[in-house]
Amino acid sequence: MRSIRRQLLFWLLAIVLLGVGIAGWLIYRQALAEANELFDYQLQEIAEALPSESFSQVLGSRDTGDEGIVLQIWNRNGTLMYYSRPRAPLAPRAELGFSTEHTDRGDWRVYGAIVGDNVVQLAQPVSVRNRLAANVALRTLWPLIVLLPLLGLAVWIIVGRGLKPLRRVTGALDARHPEALDALPDTRLPLEVQPLVRALNGLLARLATALDTQKAFVADAAHELRTPLAAVQIQTQLVARANDDVTRREALADLQAGVTRATRLAEQLLALARSEPDGQTETTSIDLHALLEDCVLTYAPLAQQRGIDLGIERNDAASVTGNAEALRVMFNNLVDNAAKYTPSGGRVDVSLVVEDGHPVVRIADSGPGVPLAERERVFDRFYRAGPSADRVRTDIAGSGLGLAIVRRIALQHGARVTLDDAPAGGLLVSVRF
Repeated sequence: MRSIRRQLLFWLLAIVLLGVGIAGWLIYRQALAEANELFDYQLQEIAEALPSESFSQVLGSRDTGDEGIVLQIWNRNGTLMYYSRPRAPLAPRAELGFSTEHTDRGDWRVYGAIVGDNVVQLAQPVSVRNRLAANVALRTLWPLIVLLPLLGLAVWIIVGRGLKPLRRVTGALDARHPEALDALPDTRLPLEVQPLVRALNGLLARLATALDTQKAFVADAAHELRTPLAAVQIQTQLVARANDDVTRREALADLQAGVTRATRLAEQLLALARSEPDGQTETTSIDLHALLEDCVLTYAPLAQQRGIDLGIERNDAASVTGNAEALRVMFNNLVDNAAKYTPSGGRVDVSLVVEDGHPVVRIADSGPGVPLAERERVFDRFYRAGPSADRVRTDIAGSGLGLAIVRRIALQHGARVTLDDAPAGGLLVSVRF
């Protein structure tokens, strides 16, 4: 498992070491430049001091120090008169001014000058200068190198203290009851931790809403299922108590109708659960033209049996991206509602048009319609519009879930569902994608 604390410690120390290395190299280069300048000046000063003394005194008393300086003196005839280190691998000829000689024993810094009647050559190993510069850089950097373990310990402690708010948030979440979804306090938290806590609070709020919705759904479903199941139980008892064939057939018919209603309610509940916003659905490109034709053909026999003229008035070519099965459930519910509430001899017209580049599906019937005051409430789960003075129900069977399912699926597909008056006096349902 990767540790933020260890990663921060590793990278901070790595950056510090890199910085120390770069600083050491820069200090070394600066010290080397100063050493070259200083030693070159020293060689020049030694050479300039030679003419003030006799040759014998130079040979007898001149001390070039312990910096590894080699002295060679020639006369004007080119005869080597003095060589302080015969084994020094220097050129047998003097070159006036400063130069650098490369030998098998390393590089030498050489200075040549004419001193009186003689030619003087002073040489010094470059390694002396490099060693001096390295010692200067090391003496400058060693306190930082010694302090690295203390710096690592300080970083470890400081990072640990900085991560304490995360540990407090983790402890608060671990100690919570599964049903405790209230927001976490985001005060007295570092700026870097506050976005995380706010995101967690947003997630907790969404979870609370989802759980409340689930609880309400389960409670409503249990309430709605109780009635048809109780009716089925009573009808079963009536079948058992029937004394003759006629009574038994009537009781069986009622039982079959009750089972059908309970089955339909269970199917609607399952469809509603699948249409929840957090449901995972597979999306594809859907041909609305073909899908509507299929839905109308499915309900055509039922409409014909009830004496209802069900057909497609207009069907333009249009397609949307979504889940085909979910859209089929939505259109089936709309066509089923229109067919159920349209009296015999009425009509249900389905149309698909494209307006301003947006597909619009309209389903109009000649039924009693929905009062204006109830058009928003009919989208609530288990709500069923009641009869009024100018509205007579044509079919009392229903669960009050059809339009709730329609709105859920429409929202999933970015569509808007509106209710209006149909030209034939019934209800006009429009789904605009």
